[in-house]
Amino acid sequence: MFNKILIANRGEIAVRIVRACRNLGIRSVAVYSKEDAKSLHVQLADQRICIGEGPAKNSYLNMDRIITAAKNMGADAIHPGYGFLSENSKFVRRCTENGITFIGPDADVIDKMGNKSQARRTMMEAGVPVVPGTKEPVYDAETGRKLAGEIGYPVMIKASSGGGGKGMRVAHTDDEFEFQFNMAQRESANAFGDDTMYIERFVENPRHVEIQIMADTHGNVVALGERDCSVQRNHQKLIEESPSPAINEEIRKEMNRCAILAAKTVGYTNAGTIEYIVDPKGRFYFMEMNTRIQVEHGVTEMVTDTDLIIEQIRVAMGEPLSFTQADVEFRGHAIECRINAEIPEKNFMPSPGVVEHMHLPAGNGVRVDTGLYTGYRIPSEYDSMIAKVIVYAADRESAIMKMRSALDEMLIMGVETNLDFQYQIMRHPVFCEGKADTGFIENIMKIS
Repeated sequence: MFNKILIANRGEIAVRIVRACRNLGIRSVAVYSKEDAKSLHVQLADQRICIGEGPAKNSYLNMDRIITAAKNMGADAIHPGYGFLSENSKFVRRCTENGITFIGPDADVIDKMGNKSQARRTMMEAGVPVVPGTKEPVYDAETGRKLAGEIGYPVMIKASSGGGGKGMRVAHTDDEFEFQFNMAQRESANAFGDDTMYIERFVENPRHVEIQIMADTHGNVVALGERDCSVQRNHQKLIEESPSPAINEEIRKEMNRCAILAAKTVGYTNAGTIEYIVDPKGRFYFMEMNTRIQVEHGVTEMVTDTDLIIEQIRVAMGEPLSFTQADVEFRGHAIECRINAEIPEKNFMPSPGVVEHMHLPAGNGVRVDTGLYTGYRIPSEYDSMIAKVIVYAADRESAIMKMRSALDEMLIMGVETNLDFQYQIMRHPVFCEGKADTGFIENIMKIS
């Protein structure tokens, strides 16, 4: 059993990890930037330590300060949450070198699956369906243009080290390829310090469906079903749900089987997600693997009655999974809406500031993960997501009705949010009929 876990993150996921530690009887340490001194995760943790100024590069991305904090506070392990250093293999190795357990997969697996080009090759060799595209990395526009012609337009240009929608561009014709390639490559270099790219056929009007897996160090790998993440803006997810209305039971079983195969192929341990795109004919293709807990993990927890953070910690301690594949039962329907401090009417411009008053929805089957409280100042230095509203009901129609009620009840004053925008989606006929693909938000904006 770990004695103490340092949480190398902030916001709602840090609060979530603090609570999981409490449920296991493990002491928690919160790291924080000066900007986050009054954050909820700092107040809830058993101990706390400041690691620098507000900007992430000086605090939550500063490996030296986080490792030093863990050693000074006597932490046995570090939970990275999502984002920041959660998929940084160098940080994982630094933890190991200092005798600290990293709660997540090992560094070699992160390297193998974190690099999108290498992950594609690995999945091709394992027999997992992959979107037709380049097998080797691409470094210049001229080479890429020749390969794009062989693949067939339209093509998606992607950063090998990408994530969060950065370093991704679509080229519809040969004439526009060079411009789009250079733009994507520049974004990748700025965001990830890596200008390695790859190219794949652009699947038009796809659904984005992912499979949650958990794996332990004893060779057990379990798939916990799918989440549909098709409602997104600029490749940033806004709504997730499980099960997906886009697939049938036959496709579901095959997607789960391929996810388990992918995890076993690379010797994966801990929580991970295999992300697929699904074309209008129901054919699915491996897109990438996220080697961390996902923002939307609560959706899976609701329909499988599991606690994935606690499971992560237990696996990191060397324990076998607390459930087998046969134990996993899927019940009902869950939906998550990400609540962001932003102004949809102004191109989703961030809206930091002080929360003057708030009321969170509650009731049977309603869960809110957040770090907000009245009087809290939402900083401008970090991501604009401030809460996740998750609902659970017997079926999709009931879940949509419950989410409408929850969003209608939720009140956040002092800053602008996307609450009304999310409510509009919950009433939009395309979403209600389960037909929203990844272009849904852009289509709504055109209509409005």
